[in-house]
Amino acid sequence: MKFFALKYTPGKYLKTLFLNPFHSLFIISVILVFVCIFSTKTQAQRLPVGFYDEIDKKVLVDSSAKIFISSIKITGNKKTKKYLIEREMRLKTGDSSFATSFHERLTRSQELIYNTNLFTEVTLVPFFNTATDVSINVTVKEKWYIYPTPQFQLVDRNFNEWLNLSNGSLDRVIYGAKFAHYNLSGRRDQLRIYLLNGYARNLSFSYTAPYSNKTLTEGFSVAAGYTQNREITYKTSSENLPLRYQNDGFVRNSFTISASYIMRKGYYRKHIFSISYSNLNVDDSITNFYNKAYFNTPKNYVGYPEAVYTYQYSNTNNINYPLKGKIYSLIILKRGFGFTGGINMLSIEGDYNKFMPHNNNWYSSFKGHAKIKAPFNLAFYNQRALGYSDFYLRGLENYVIDGVASFMANYTLKKKIISFNIPIPFKNSIASVIPFSIFAKTYTDMGYSYNKPAFETRLGNRFLYSGGLGLDILSLYDINLRLEYSFNQLGEKGLFLHAKGGF
Repeated sequence: MKFFALKYTPGKYLKTLFLNPFHSLFIISVILVFVCIFSTKTQAQRLPVGFYDEIDKKVLVDSSAKIFISSIKITGNKKTKKYLIEREMRLKTGDSSFATSFHERLTRSQELIYNTNLFTEVTLVPFFNTATDVSINVTVKEKWYIYPTPQFQLVDRNFNEWLNLSNGSLDRVIYGAKFAHYNLSGRRDQLRIYLLNGYARNLSFSYTAPYSNKTLTEGFSVAAGYTQNREITYKTSSENLPLRYQNDGFVRNSFTISASYIMRKGYYRKHIFSISYSNLNVDDSITNFYNKAYFNTPKNYVGYPEAVYTYQYSNTNNINYPLKGKIYSLIILKRGFGFTGGINMLSIEGDYNKFMPHNNNWYSSFKGHAKIKAPFNLAFYNQRALGYSDFYLRGLENYVIDGVASFMANYTLKKKIISFNIPIPFKNSIASVIPFSIFAKTYTDMGYSYNKPAFETRLGNRFLYSGGLGLDILSLYDINLRLEYSFNQLGEKGLFLHAKGGF
C-alpha cells in the first residue's frame, strides 16, 4: 500500500506544483478556505421590504421596549390551511417581542414558511399602528402541487456513469409514470405513486402526514413497494468499480413495507421513529458462485426487519439551497433480528453542515459526514460507503468505496455572479417570471473508508482528496443544476453534471 508524503525541498515542491494542476488547485482551494474563515466578516441580514417605512426607529434603540402583535393577515393560500402557515411563524397574534429581537423573529418566520416547500414566494411586511403596536401581512404564492408526470430514470448511479460505462444506452433506462401530490389536504401531506417499467420495474406508494394532530406537533408516514431488477451489483472490483450480474429476465425481486412516527414540537428539531420489513430474493448464482458473502449466507433470499431512529436539526434560510445557517443529524439503524452473521447490522451515522454568508455576495459552506457499522464482518449487501447517494467526493463519482467505517468532509467557496428573470409570456397562478441565479465556486473534498483486509481495494483504507471549479445554476422551485470540473489524486479530471429539484 502506497502513501503520499508531504516532504519536498523548495525547488522540488515548486516543480511538482506547476507540473501537477490538481496539486495546485487543491492547495489554492485550501488557502482560500483559511483566508475566507479568518478574514471575512459575516454579512448583515437584510431587513424585509417595508420594515423601515413602517417602524419607528426609536423603538429599536430602547432594548427594553416591547412590540405587541395585534393581528396577522395571511393571503395567497388557496390550498394550504391558514393554521399551517401560522404554525411556522415565530410571532403569533397576541405575542409581544422585544424591539431588538423583532426583526430576527420576523426573518426566521419567513424562512420557516418558505422551507415548508409549499410556496414559491413568501413575504412578511409589518405595519405599525403605533410605535409599539404592529400588524403583520403575510403574502404567499403557492407552488403547483399535483404532478402526474412521465418518468425517465437511469439505472446507473449518476449521469456520468451512464455515459462512460453504458455509452448513454436507452436500453438502460426506467420509464413510466409518477403521480405526486405534495399538499393533498392542505396540511403539507404528500402522496406518491410510482408505476415504472423498462430495465427495472417498480410499483410503490407512500403517504406522509407530518401534522396529524391538533397541535401540529406529530405525524406519520406509511409506504410499500415492489421492485424487480434485470441487473444487480454483486461485488466491488479491486479498482473500485461495481461488478454487475445479468441474466435472462429479472435477477432481483424485493418487497418492502414501512411505517414512521414523526415528532416536531418546535421549529428546527425533528425526531423520526421508523420500522420496516423487507423481503429480498436474488438469482442463486450470486450467492453460490459470484459472491458467497453477498448475504453472508448460502441462501439467495432474506427477510429482515429494520428499526431506525433519526434526529434532524435544520435552521437555514433555504432548505433546498442553503446560504446561511446549519443542518445536522444523527441516524441509528438496526437491521435484522440478531447482532452477528447474515444480514444483521447496527449502523450509526451523523453529519454536520454549516453555511456562511460573507460580504459582496460571497458564501462558503462546510459539510462533514461519518458512519460506522458493526460487526465489521458484514455481508457485502451492508458494506456501501463512499460513492452512493450523496455520500461521495466530487471528482470520484465514477468509483464506489465500500467500508464499515467512513467519513467525508468538504469545503465550498462560491460567489453569486448574476441574477436575472425571464418573463413567462402567458398568465398563470404559479409564477410570472422564471428566476435564475448563477454561482461560481471552488471546492475541495476529503474522505476515508475502512474495510477489512479481505475486501481491500485501491481506494479503500486510504486517505482520499479531490477538488475543482464549477457553476451552480439555481432556478424556479429551487431547481439546481451543478456543472463541476473536478480533479482527483489519481490524476483524473473531467466534467460532472448533477441536478436536483425542490420537490
